[in-house]
Order: sequence, then C-alpha cells, then structure tokens
Amino acid sequence: MIQLHDQENVVVAKTRELCQTILDQEEFCNIRTRIDLFLSDDRAQAMYESVNSKGQELQQKQQSGQTLTDEEIAGFEQDREAFLNNPVARGFLDAQQEMHQMKEVVVKYVSKTFELGRMPAPDDFSSCGHGCNCH
Repeated sequence: MIQLHDQENVVVAKTRELCQTILDQEEFCNIRTRIDLFLSDDRAQAMYESVNSKGQELQQKQQSGQTLTDEEIAGFEQDREAFLNNPVARGFLDAQQEMHQMKEVVVKYVSKTFELGRMPAPDDFSSCGHGCNCH
C-alpha cells in the first residue's frame, strides 16, 4: 500500500516532482499572484461574500416557492456586476477557472492512465467515452 508521506516510494517521488513542475510554471505563478491579490483585498472579498450570500438567499427563497421581486433581482444583479467589474475580483475568478482547468488536465491524464493501463495518447481523449468519436 502506498503511504502518502512515504518519501521512498517512486510514485510519491514522481508525484512530488509533478507538483514542483506545476509550481515552477509561470502560468501557475500568475494564477497564485491573482489569488493572493484578491486575498489581500478586503473590499473585493466583501463584495464576493455579499454576492454569494445574496445569491444563496434568493435561491433559497425561490426553492421554497416564494416569488422573487424585481427589486431583489435587480439588487443582486447590480452587486454582481459591480463585483465582476472589479479588476481584482475578475482576476480572482479568472485565476480560479484557470486553476480548475489545470487540475482537470492532470486528473484526466492520471485517470486515463489508470483506465488504459498505459500512457494516454492525444487520440485517447478525443472520444466521449462511448466509442462514438464525437469530438
């Protein structure tokens, strides 16, 4: 059994090497910079919390069968627009998306390796998984 902190295990060693490679990428450094900038901006964080909170409130109200007023919707949309127009906030959202995409690539390659029992080739990713080659 592979232990998470077993430094002698080759899989752990290579995984750590992959992690360092990711950390060394300029793209990753740019992502982290934008996230750190957001985390140091109290105003952008407050806007984020407010939009999320209002969105959850409206969603809960709607799910409980209550009708949302035009004022509630307009207020939420106004706050959301202000948040999206804040450069630090926009950078944070873009950075989150880019990090998610980076994670997805790693997960897809590792998952496909386990599935195929070999290193995946580019063609291995061109099908939806149902044998139709639709992509």
